[in-house]
Amino acid sequence: MVKRPVNQMTPALQFLLFIVVTVVTIIVFNLIGLGVIAGIYGVGVIKAIMALDFAAPGLTGALYILQLISTTIPIFLAPIFFAGVVVKDSQGYLKPTIKFPWMLIIVAFFITMISSPLIELSGNINQKMVLPEFLKGLERWMKDSEEAARRITMAILKMDSVADCIKNVILIGLLTAIAEEFMFRGALQTIMQRWTKNTHAAIWITAALFSAFHMEFYGFLPRMLLGAMFGYFVAWSGSIWPAIWGHFVNNGTAVVATYLYQQKKITISPDDQHVFNYAGYIFSFIIIIILLMVYKKIASATEVNGEELG
Repeated sequence: MVKRPVNQMTPALQFLLFIVVTVVTIIVFNLIGLGVIAGIYGVGVIKAIMALDFAAPGLTGALYILQLISTTIPIFLAPIFFAGVVVKDSQGYLKPTIKFPWMLIIVAFFITMISSPLIELSGNINQKMVLPEFLKGLERWMKDSEEAARRITMAILKMDSVADCIKNVILIGLLTAIAEEFMFRGALQTIMQRWTKNTHAAIWITAALFSAFHMEFYGFLPRMLLGAMFGYFVAWSGSIWPAIWGHFVNNGTAVVATYLYQQKKITISPDDQHVFNYAGYIFSFIIIIILLMVYKKIASATEVNGEELG
């Protein structure tokens, strides 16, 4: 009997193994992160995090450790291990090639920046969603969970200096973008592409899973929209880097805007969901469609890894 090569496992089995690798990696690094926090700050800080006691000494430092060790690192390592060890095809799954037209970086920048009105609109639509009466308990739990996550995020994003801003741009902007794109638009989108054999289906399924992963129901639609946009960046260019760049621009801009608002340099809060009007939403939609067509045309004109993109 001929043994099937590892890299020819069915997509369903690949997906299952990917989930197992990811869950195990996250659990292991969560334990490591908690151990590091307990060793540096004591067990009391862990209890303070669970109780959302933001006045506890050392809490901010502990949150940074939790973000880096318990979240960013495992999300980065899991797809690398999966692609390199499980399916033994890092190039095919993670798409780290830099052989793509660099003009795509410029186009991706403008697409990401101009998407703000559409992201706002999808967020406003999402906020109006109400679960049926028999799911009110679940709805209350989701709201409480999101409020807790928001308070933790704001504690991390409390910035008193330019150095704090730069630190958050690196951690939340750059490192998070690299880790999440390798996991979702890299490994997971490739699995979905081979499973569905349909690029659009793979992109939107991955975008939905990407949004669900963040466990924020009332931010599901805008995050899924961003995820789909990054998915097309990868599918059309054959490289993960335009998506990482777009993700970084989105996150980094939010960090900088939060810092400027805290320092009273700007008056519009980054959390304000009523900045644009319907004309802005329509303009954003039209320009994004045009720029995506430009992006695809530029990408399709160049061969990446010997294959013509389309």
